[in-house]
Amino acid sequence: MRVRFVDTGSKDTRSGFGVGLLEAAQKNPKIVALAADLASSVKMDAFAQKFPERFFQCGVAEANMIGVAAGLATMGFIPFVGTFANFATGRVYDQVRQSICYSGKNVKIAASHAGLTLGEDGATHQMLEDIGLMRGLPGMTVVCPCDYNQTRLATLAAAEWEGPVYLRFGRPVMPNFTPTEDPSFKIGKVQVLLEGKEGVIFATGHMVWQALQASYMLEEQGVSVAVVNVHTLKPIDVEGIVEWLERTNVVVTAEEHQIYNGLGDIISYVATSYCPRYVVRVAVKDTFGESGKPHELMEKYGLTASHIASAVKYAIERKK
Repeated sequence: MRVRFVDTGSKDTRSGFGVGLLEAAQKNPKIVALAADLASSVKMDAFAQKFPERFFQCGVAEANMIGVAAGLATMGFIPFVGTFANFATGRVYDQVRQSICYSGKNVKIAASHAGLTLGEDGATHQMLEDIGLMRGLPGMTVVCPCDYNQTRLATLAAAEWEGPVYLRFGRPVMPNFTPTEDPSFKIGKVQVLLEGKEGVIFATGHMVWQALQASYMLEEQGVSVAVVNVHTLKPIDVEGIVEWLERTNVVVTAEEHQIYNGLGDIISYVATSYCPRYVVRVAVKDTFGESGKPHELMEKYGLTASHIASAVKYAIERKK
């Protein structure tokens, strides 16, 4: 019997960011935080209370916030800017490109409320293209942790990482299943959560838990499938991915993102370049979302453990 990951107490990943930010700031006085009228929503309120002189409320002016952060980075500070993912990427893409990435500013973009699981706010706020947007920027590091504990660790790691970082996390309460302190978590390296002999599921963000449940479902049917957490979407851990591509030609990806320009494209690129494999993708299929409860949206748009398990079965059948 393989290891069983269990939910030790469901929490929202944005709260993991808030705890990590405060912890990092207590260690490093150079860390400052900027919000765009959403400090409590992105869990920056504890930082603001503890370090009011290091907190900057920029109001509903995200482009200006990015410019201020770039200026603070120029002066040697480590700015964390926090807002919703659709505002942190789509709304201010020009400012991020020109003011942060072009000159390699040490700014950390903390993007909450990403993906379909934002829920009731609907399609205009359900950012499903942000991974592709941020990965396309030279010098940008992109991290999408899988639960509360890992979001805290990712925030701490981002504070020490030199250069621009995009942190992607979410709004809803989700299972918290990784260790509080996890030495296996390193930016730029995949994590093998479950071993398997007949296939591999590469997953990121909230979809990691779904991938684990899919693997357990398949195990009950006599199918052994590995689960690999690809929390860092740039830089790519080519070596870690190729290791699993060489073990099996049953390959599935799972992401809470558009089917284009995200994890599926990353794994396909690595497969095409180093170890040719057919990749079955579980993702949002080139459509916008809608208002609804997170679990209802995951079901409607095909992002549940059952959908992942079905994708694995399809990949196995196709191999025959």
